[in-house]
Amino acid sequence: MTDDINYKNNPLHGLSLKPLLTELVDHYGFEILFAYLNINCFKTNPSIESSVKFLKKTDWAREKVEAFYMYQYKSLPKASGAQFALPPRDRIVPSDQVPGEPAVLSLEDAERLREKREKKAAEFGGKGKGAGSRSGGYRRDGVSRGNSRPRTEGSEQGKPNKPQESSPAASDTSSGVDPWAKWK
Repeated sequence: MTDDINYKNNPLHGLSLKPLLTELVDHYGFEILFAYLNINCFKTNPSIESSVKFLKKTDWAREKVEAFYMYQYKSLPKASGAQFALPPRDRIVPSDQVPGEPAVLSLEDAERLREKREKKAAEFGGKGKGAGSRSGGYRRDGVSRGNSRPRTEGSEQGKPNKPQESSPAASDTSSGVDPWAKWK
């Protein structure tokens, strides 16, 4: 390791997932965590052990919880530029930034935030989950996230494609057509 990169100012440095989650649950509770983060492990039979197990397996959820810890619980200023693209544990926090008091959060604020996000998504062009969300839209390779079929040239962004009829010889995985599509 080089000495120029100082991760020690990051509040996540040396902190494992279980104490992090215990700290958040003790301060906010599972109900507030679910309201703000919308991760089901905080709603359905919530416990520290089951949540840690889920978060260890799921990168996007763990990063969401770690970002919540840094920016809501530790009240650090939001990361900008290249640091925002990195996972929260890999971000370098400048030495002049020190953790503050935890943010005061409520269920009413979480509901207003959810409504604001839904309105923004609707303006962006989708109902709830737009073309840029994890469960909708298209990946960079042209495959729809929702139905795993390749996008055709004439199809509109965000609308599902009609499956193309193909000969049995052309239904291998190298052509991009799902041979199991009719079975599903």
